[in-house]
Amino acid sequence: MIIEKATMNDLESVTELFDLYREFYEQKSDLEGAREFLKARLVNEESVVFLAVEESIPVGFVQLYPTFSSVSMMRSWILNDLYVKEQFRGKGAGEKLIQKAIQFAKDTGAKGIMLETGKENHNAQRLYEKIGFERESNYFYYYSI
Repeated sequence: MIIEKATMNDLESVTELFDLYREFYEQKSDLEGAREFLKARLVNEESVVFLAVEESIPVGFVQLYPTFSSVSMMRSWILNDLYVKEQFRGKGAGEKLIQKAIQFAKDTGAKGIMLETGKENHNAQRLYEKIGFERESNYFYYYSI
């Protein structure tokens, strides 16, 4: 399995995976919207996407967004999206994608990687904890529109 940084040449492969990811989170399929969203992120360098490929088949992706800490005066990355096609789960693709994201964060001098996952997504929680992520207990997070 190869993990590579996605470029515009990978847009169609990532679009398919991104649309499946959104469907996993109960969103309606929208390939054109997904393509335009991802294209904007890649063209404007607003995110970094790594693609997992097994025997020329795109099987998963991880998408990172940059953020910054005023207190530490350092960059961090938000691991916003992680998806592996169902038939390829349990074969290490998710772990390899996260390890690539961690190495990328280190290579860019980042303070770390933050992520969130659903309370019911126990498989993802086990994977994150296996890799070394720790559940945050010192802060409350709020959301508003």
